Amino acid sequence: MSQSARPSTSTSTSSSATPNDPSWRAGLRLPPKDLRPQTEDVTNTKGTEFEDMFLRRELLMGIFEEGYERPSPIQEEAIPIALTKRDILARAKNGTGKTAAFVIPSLQQIDIGKNKIQALLLVPTRELALQTSQVCKKLGKHMGIQVMVTTGGTTLKDDIMRLQETVHVLVGTPGRILDLAGKKVADLSECPVFVMDEADKLLSPEFTPVMEQLLTFLPADRQVMLFSATFPMMVKDFKDKRMRNPYEINLMEELTLRGVTQYYAYVEERQKVHCLNTLFSKLQINQSIIFCNSTNRVELLAKKVTDLGYSCFYSHAKMLQSHRNRVFHDFRNGVCRNLVCSDLLTRGIDIQAVNVVINFDFPKNSETYLHRIGRSGRFGHLGLAINLVTYEDRFNLYRIEQELGTEIQPIPQTIDKGLYVAPTAAEEPAPQKPQSQSQLQQTQQQQRQQVPSQQAPSNGRQNGAAPAPAPAPSQGRGGHANQAAYRNGAPPR
Repeated sequence: MSQSARPSTSTSTSSSATPNDPSWRAGLRLPPKDLRPQTEDVTNTKGTEFEDMFLRRELLMGIFEEGYERPSPIQEEAIPIALTKRDILARAKNGTGKTAAFVIPSLQQIDIGKNKIQALLLVPTRELALQTSQVCKKLGKHMGIQVMVTTGGTTLKDDIMRLQETVHVLVGTPGRILDLAGKKVADLSECPVFVMDEADKLLSPEFTPVMEQLLTFLPADRQVMLFSATFPMMVKDFKDKRMRNPYEINLMEELTLRGVTQYYAYVEERQKVHCLNTLFSKLQINQSIIFCNSTNRVELLAKKVTDLGYSCFYSHAKMLQSHRNRVFHDFRNGVCRNLVCSDLLTRGIDIQAVNVVINFDFPKNSETYLHRIGRSGRFGHLGLAINLVTYEDRFNLYRIEQELGTEIQPIPQTIDKGLYVAPTAAEEPAPQKPQSQSQLQQTQQQQRQQVPSQQAPSNGRQNGAAPAPAPAPSQGRGGHANQAAYRNGAPPR
């Protein structure tokens, strides 16, 4: 067994690390320790360490350099079983480490010397595909593993050219991967690992025909791993038909994250924007995600928020993919505090800085509600979910409480910041303040000058969220690209 601190990444037979040989850790470039408190959602473990799992040393190096210290409950349960190549059906809360629970065993099983796709990771949305591929690249950065991400909305030619080179791990959405497999460009015939993240969505009726076709390109003896927070009946049907004696993991004694405090504010429709303005001025928001029930309302609300003088981006499914990617990238990097979006970003998206989720429009079902509020309080940290509820929403509110077994409390006059602001944070976020009129006019003028070069000639509304190359922190994204559309439609009432 090699004792070097940084072994070669050119071979697939690298040594597994053991707890008795800690010297290799001396050269690791570890990130600053996260001192925020965590809930039992991620701390209630059996005491297993990553070194106890006999993972390759290069993989462990990537794990620790990404800030992982010890496995969360879902990782502790799933990784050892996955390494035995047994099928897995895992149910765990949003934001508890599900992605690493399937990425780590998938990377462990890759043979670097074999020029074949050896792991197919399927996700329902383009943003989640990009995020998952980044996790693969970061955790496997010392292993020499080649990761490719492919989704709809990008050119097929680029994907075809990339697949002429070595690809060990393929991450993508079902339609695009089926397209590539059908054209015999993506060879899945020797792919032993097949993972479905957000499996309930992937097995919904809209994806079922694609999934059935895609499975025909995979080998019969594949390992299948399904991960999700909710498992409706169609998942059971898939398990019975397509999985072999799966190991079932259920860490869902309760459905909602313990670190997320939930409130509702009873308002009239016409009061919602005013209520949102009040929340911005009172809460210590690090970053927030604001959900609407339609793409049209997303754009209208984004313009309203921008006009109030607050930093705001927006994103929805009708935008060009390149602009969605840019919004997601910039918001994740902290360019802006607030993101208005549709349910496009409810699944799997992990932005650690988000501590407040606001349902500007209350969701219609408990599944959507669960995924929305799970964008805050990630990995056992604190978060706040505030729901603006109208008279028409009252029955949905009661039904969702009953179905999830949770209590959504009336919003108090003052919200204790200890419920959603980490006490150990070096810099606590101050309540947001709108710009002065002169500052607002200046940033609006800057944005109007930038917008024409970013809009496609066919439909400006799709591209309204395309940012300027370096937007000012208070600059709204997209709101002023849609003034004509806004004048022709009602404001978000």
